This record gives sequence, C-alpha cells and structure tokens, in this order.
Amino acid sequence: MTGNADIPRVVCAVRDIAASADQIFELIADPAQQPRWDGNSNLGGAADGQRVRAVGEVFTMTTTSGNIRENHVVEFEEGRRIAWMPADAGSAPAGHLWRWELTPIDAWHTRAIHTYDWTALTDQNRLQRAMATTTVMLRASLDRLADLAEHQR
Repeated sequence: MTGNADIPRVVCAVRDIAASADQIFELIADPAQQPRWDGNSNLGGAADGQRVRAVGEVFTMTTTSGNIRENHVVEFEEGRRIAWMPADAGSAPAGHLWRWELTPIDAWHTRAIHTYDWTALTDQNRLQRAMATTTVMLRASLDRLADLAEHQR
C-alpha cells in the first residue's frame, strides 16, 4: 500500500434526522430495509425475518453483483448502536466494519453517525474499494435513511 498512507482508514458522516432513534434503528437493524438507503448502491437485497437483536448474529445480503455477503454483528445496543463486519459466504470477516450510532436529541430528532472502519482490512482484493469509500458515500446513506425515516410518521 505504498503511497496510500494519507488515505484515511476510518471515515464517518453525521446528520441530524427528524425522526426518533427507535424509528431510524428499525430501518438499520432490518437487513431487508438496507438496500432502500444504501449510499454505496451495492446492496441488492436481503431476506425478510433477519432483524438483528444481538452481538454474534449473522445476517445475509445479496450484492448488486449477485455475491452473498454474511455480516457478523460485533456491536449492538437496541435503538442506539449496531456494527457489523462483512465476510464472503462461509469465510471469516475480512477486517472492515460498518457502524451506526444514534443519539436522541429529543423525542423526534436524532443525531446519526455512520462510520466505515477498514483499519484491520488486509485482503488486497478489497483495498481498492475500501479506499474509494468516502464520507460522501456515507452521507448519501444518511440522507436516504433520513428521507425514509422522516416520511414514515
């Protein structure tokens, strides 16, 4: 990775959303909802009934290219925080992490922080895509999520 030392390995975006933390969390913790707000436009779909409820769970997604991705939940606090590490089907996680943190501002407003952390990623085949994942992409996910949550009331 010579020459890439200046590329941040942790990127995040923040947005205040006019919806409750619980309402937003439901959209994040239900994998079937994720393609609706994915700012990377690489999630094709997920089966219903995989709503995440605890660390250690694994939910499965299909990418737009048809690959199966197993997402290992490594952080979980109902209504507040969820993080997962993606892996190819049947493999260990590759070393990158997606995290969502929600902090209620009041009953109908929430600060959402979306983070992509690839500090532990060593798979050379994934480095190019990891380097291309920017705050702009994370912000796109936040904006799409906000649009969904704010219009569900």
